This record gives sequence, C-alpha cells and structure tokens, in this order.
Amino acid sequence: MNHEILQLACATCAKSFQEGGGDAAGWSILFLLAIIVPVLGATGICMVRIVRRERAALDPKYMDQ
Repeated sequence: MNHEILQLACATCAKSFQEGGGDAAGWSILFLLAIIVPVLGATGICMVRIVRRERAALDPKYMDQ
C-alpha cells in the first residue's frame, strides 16, 4: 500500500505541527476546561443559593407536606 495515501496532513501542515510544539490542541482543551468548569460551578452555587433563600422566605402554609 502506498505510504503517501495514509498520511493525514500535507507535508507543510505536518512539519508546522511538529515545529509548533504539537501541544496546541492539548493546551486549548485545558484552557477551555479552566474556563468552563468555574463558570458551571458558579452557576450551580448561584442556583443553590437561590433555592435556599426561597425556602427560607416561603410561607409555611404554602409548603407541601
């Protein structure tokens, strides 16, 4: 089988990826996780605080029992 057919990138792209460190995809994933996880955590904390405040301010006669 021809080895050139099995290549996934042209020579220019492959050489550029090797010279550039090859870590761009890994660093971008790490960066996105470093942004998304705190945002989701802050959203969850905010929702928990809203639920707690709502329960504290709710009139007992409207509670399900």
